[in-house]
Amino acid sequence: MTLSRYVLAAAALLLATSAPAADKPGDIKGTVLEPSPENLALTWAKANLVLPATLAGGRRWEGHAEDAPDVIGIAPLVVVMHGSSGVAPAIKEFQAWLADELGAASVAPDSLAIPDRLTYTSPIDVATYERVHDLRLAELQNALKASRDWSWVDRLRVVLAGTSEGAVAVGRYAGKDAAARLIYSWSCEDNYFVTSPRLGIGPKEPVLNAISARDPYFSAVNPWNKDRSVTGSCTAALKDDPKAEVMVVDADVHTILNRPDVRERTARFLREVLSP
Repeated sequence: MTLSRYVLAAAALLLATSAPAADKPGDIKGTVLEPSPENLALTWAKANLVLPATLAGGRRWEGHAEDAPDVIGIAPLVVVMHGSSGVAPAIKEFQAWLADELGAASVAPDSLAIPDRLTYTSPIDVATYERVHDLRLAELQNALKASRDWSWVDRLRVVLAGTSEGAVAVGRYAGKDAAARLIYSWSCEDNYFVTSPRLGIGPKEPVLNAISARDPYFSAVNPWNKDRSVTGSCTAALKDDPKAEVMVVDADVHTILNRPDVRERTARFLREVLSP
């Protein structure tokens, strides 16, 4: 073997032995899922806050909720519940769009700010999923309570939005203080992810559900749902709600809240709900 080939082979061996193993289905990291006051305070302090230009001196502001500036004015607030990957770029992009397109402020509690927060690679046992859902619902409730300290929030125009794991919390919230709900990439039905939907949505609440027709997690194409009567959208759950809308996108991707067609439908829905 030549010296150059030897060096290349040694480098390849080093990479193979030192690189972390890829996450596999069923992998669980961390242990903490407790909605303690300390943990909830962290999810709020490190929440991603985005203020529209109208509240922030003519230029959009973004930072942690604990660093929120003093502002003058009033605006709608969207509480955004992220998916299992945390406050990912897609969440921040969605929040920036809400500010620029609709003049709405938004705040995304950061569940992964909790030290040793349990994370997972699906599928895992449903009991652990339900502990995750309990934590995320507590985060949402805490965010609504904490946001009352912001005098600029129009309390009659507070919207709940969630995607995937975060959408479960938005669907289950039983309070009556939200003007509307946005449920992205979850189907509001019995599937591998929950013991039951346990929706807290009122009979005449404005709700927009958007999901891919072949969502890799929550549609019937996912074999994890094979023993359940999965339809893949919130249509059945919301059929008696005259203010509910369901958008089934002809796609097979999971995260869709930033697709142009979904944004257009979301903007139309929110303009109607939030109009003075």
